[in-house]
Amino acid sequence: MNTGIVGRHIDLTDSIKDYINSSVEVFKKYNLDIISVNAIISQEEKHGKKAFSFEFTLNIAHLDTIVVKQKDKDLYAAIDIAVDRVSKVLRRHHDKIAAHKATKLTEVESSEIQDGIALELEKFENEIAPVRLTSYKPMDIEEALEELKASDAQFKVFYDKDDVMRVLYKSSIQGKFGLY
Repeated sequence: MNTGIVGRHIDLTDSIKDYINSSVEVFKKYNLDIISVNAIISQEEKHGKKAFSFEFTLNIAHLDTIVVKQKDKDLYAAIDIAVDRVSKVLRRHHDKIAAHKATKLTEVESSEIQDGIALELEKFENEIAPVRLTSYKPMDIEEALEELKASDAQFKVFYDKDDVMRVLYKSSIQGKFGLY
């Protein structure tokens, strides 16, 4: 992380530089890829009153540049407030990244829910027969009906010409078929 400190209309003392550098160290705890941090300090005088303006510019990989400006009568108070505001932005981004981590398919283990489903399926093992789907190409309803009549299967799952998944099944009424 590159750090740059610039003073405009103000002499930068070692104590100010050390204070800013120690404040920038706080940003490392968020484990973000911070490329550079630039601090700009300027002193303004309006109507006989002195005010300090402090600005942080952070360049972070895979994120837009963060710019925080703060004005105060006290330079150290302006630095502290700016550090708090930058920390808030970095914390939100870190939390967003941490909360949105997707679980890879290879990391998925059989959980209690999956085990429960497997136990339920074992109960119906004698009643449910697995059927393998053969085709996912679009077909006419007439084609699907002919294939179902020619086979011993109880139903036919297919996509119609409008790309809608359909199920054609043999009805309990002799010679009739149903269509979902």
